[in-house]
Amino acid sequence: MLHPLPRALAVLVTAVLVTATTSGLLFAEEIPPTSALPAIFNGRDLPGGKPPAESHWKVVDGILVGENDAEKKGSMLYTERAYGDVILEGEVRWNGEIDSGFMLRKPELQLQIGVSRSLKRDMTCSFYVGNYPEEAQAKRAAELLKAGDWNRIRIRAEGDTFTVWLNGEQVSQYTAPKHAEPAPIGLQIHGGLAMKVEFRDLRALALE
Repeated sequence: MLHPLPRALAVLVTAVLVTATTSGLLFAEEIPPTSALPAIFNGRDLPGGKPPAESHWKVVDGILVGENDAEKKGSMLYTERAYGDVILEGEVRWNGEIDSGFMLRKPELQLQIGVSRSLKRDMTCSFYVGNYPEEAQAKRAAELLKAGDWNRIRIRAEGDTFTVWLNGEQVSQYTAPKHAEPAPIGLQIHGGLAMKVEFRDLRALALE
């Protein structure tokens, strides 16, 4: 025979269930699936029908390829649209030593991909602001990186907080009030070295 719960206990259980349900809904809203993010690269060009204009950038079999020229001048490729609060996601692949990154906001904030020119070590998923602040470094990235294979990177830029996931695991979070203004999203080929980097499934969801 089932007995009714004492009133005080029933109220407590109800409160816990409501809190858990609400938290679950909020969590789902805060971390949307990849499929919910609009594509910003369609396998042919960047948004607005603007194809890569420089010889550094080309599209091969639906993959955006960035490669330094013989003079190793480097190059930047930007979206036409400016983004403020945004979730940016994409897959990146490279072999050997590269120095690349995603650029966000204004003043520009860089999420490093590959080896830092200044530190001479891999700083993937760490933030560069003229240096690499200790609190902005992705200390676990080396454990999660798949060498020579596709690595999925997600960045959530919301207010003054920038959070990064590598292959589904959160690896860094950086608070930087200075980088507040919307700006186009950029992809980098660093000058001074022979390098090739590939991008695919690039997506961005504006949060405004």
